[in-house]
Formats: sequence, structure tokens, C-alpha cells
Amino acid sequence: MRVFVAGATGAIGRQLVPRLVAAGHEVHGMTRSDSKRELLRTLGAVPVVADALDADQVAAAVGRAEPDVLVHQLTAIPEAIDMRHMEREFAPTNRLRTEGTDHLLSAAQAVGVRRFVAQGNAAVYARTGADVKVEDDPADPSPVPEMRPNVQAMVHLEQAVLNAGWTEGIVLRYGWFYGPGTGLTRGGEIPELVRKRKFPVLGEGGAVWSFIHVGDAAEATVAAIEHGTRGVYNVVDDEPAKVAEWLPELAAQLGAKRPMRVPRFVGRLAAGRAGVVMMTELRGASNAKAKRELGWHPAHPSWRQGFAAA
Repeated sequence: MRVFVAGATGAIGRQLVPRLVAAGHEVHGMTRSDSKRELLRTLGAVPVVADALDADQVAAAVGRAEPDVLVHQLTAIPEAIDMRHMEREFAPTNRLRTEGTDHLLSAAQAVGVRRFVAQGNAAVYARTGADVKVEDDPADPSPVPEMRPNVQAMVHLEQAVLNAGWTEGIVLRYGWFYGPGTGLTRGGEIPELVRKRKFPVLGEGGAVWSFIHVGDAAEATVAAIEHGTRGVYNVVDDEPAKVAEWLPELAAQLGAKRPMRVPRFVGRLAAGRAGVVMMTELRGASNAKAKRELGWHPAHPSWRQGFAAA
């Protein structure tokens, strides 16, 4: 198949493109930076340079490639995030999830793309009820103000893709990435903060995180591209874990001191309401559907072994 990957030089894209090429697909990789042409060639893709927020550029790029499948992996998340100003930090990504999604869908419809696979996020779920959510569970209906634009943008992306009746729309709700090209890898931002005891457990640390190695996320994406059907899939590992569990384990693996515990109100001063939610209220996700319907199984079934490998 001919596959068009928007966001081909991101953390997922760099893992995804070589896997698609190895599987025999013709890959066209889109980036907005002309300097990344050679990287795309090295990965095995036909380089495509276009600004995802320019509808005409996107239409021309997709029109030239005429892909069978279009993959939307566009984000612009900064390496270091100031949680007190999350709305500002995620504003570029929110535009890519709204305007960028609309441009890609319009271009895809014009050339008759038969499958459209988009990056979602497993942190979208409501912060009430079960600790571990399935795909039919609702999105957060009342996010804190700092997180509201993020949730709205993710919901926009999902609805636009799933409601596109002319193609097979698939949304992959990825868990928290770790591994090459992410902030949770050797020398990355998060391990360094943990080593310096600047990543404390807030309150009881009751938020449940679902992780996924970027290589496993790429494998699930290949499966969705090749034989996924319309709908949403959680792409996470087998072991959702509370912050109070995984954060001390990460510190132990790093040989660092045990993370400090900080009351919620102190954490709010340092990390804002969004930071408190992420550490105390988020819900995890189940990967049962992706394993059952995509025939996918993560090579790193638990973050415990995955962290050590990364």
C-alpha cells in the first residue's frame, strides 16, 4: 500500500516509517522542516515538506502522493512542559488536532483515501468511576480550565475522524510514551527530574497512568494501517499503574532517592491544577480491544521491564 504519514519525523514517526517500509509499503513522510528531508530518506520514506496548518500545502502534498492510507501523527509538544501554563504549552498541538486534522481529512477525501489513522490520547477519559477505562467510556466532561482546550481538541479530532463516512476512520489512543525520542528515556527530562527529586508524588499519587513504549505504539499503528476497522483503540501496555507505584519504581531503577510526597495544595502552587489532576485523578486504559481486534501484543507488556530497557 501507499501510506502517507503526517508527522513522520516525530517520536512515533521515526519508529513507524521504517516498520512500514520493512513491511513492503511505499511511505511518503510529511514534515514542515526542509532540513529533515535527508532524515526521511534515511528512514526509507519519500520526503514531503508541507505546513500542516496550510490547507493548500496539505492538499497539494496529499494529492501528489495519492495514498491508500493516511496516518495523522502531528503534534508539537515541547520537551519541557510548564504545567502551570498547560493551555499555552499545548496550543500549537491543539491547532494541529483541530485545523490540522480538518486539512488532512479534506485532502484525504479529495484523493479517495480508504483508511485514515489518527493519533489520540488515553488521558482523555473522565476522572470518575473505574480506574481503568475501555474505549466506550466517555471523555472527561468537565476538565479543569487549563486542560479544557486539550480535551476539546482531542474530542474534535476523534469525532472528525470517526464521522468521516467516506473512509475507515481509526483513532489510536496512545498511553504515556517512553523510549527513544521521548522525555522518558535515558538522559531524558523525566529521569533527570526524578534523580534530582524534583518529580514528587502529589497527595496520595492516585492517578492511574497507562504507558506504552514508542516501538510498541508503532507496531500497533502498523496493525491498524494494515487491517484495522473503524473505531477507537487504546494502545497501552498490560499494567496500568498509580503514580504512587510507578514513580518510586522508576526512582529505584535509576538509583535515585525515593520521590518526596507533597500535599496537593503545595503541588498546585508548583504545578497548577493540571499538574495536580495528572498526579492524583487521571484514569488508566485497557488494551484488551487492541490485542483482540488488531492481533497486537506489546513487546514490553509492563512498564517495569520497559523502563529498564529504555
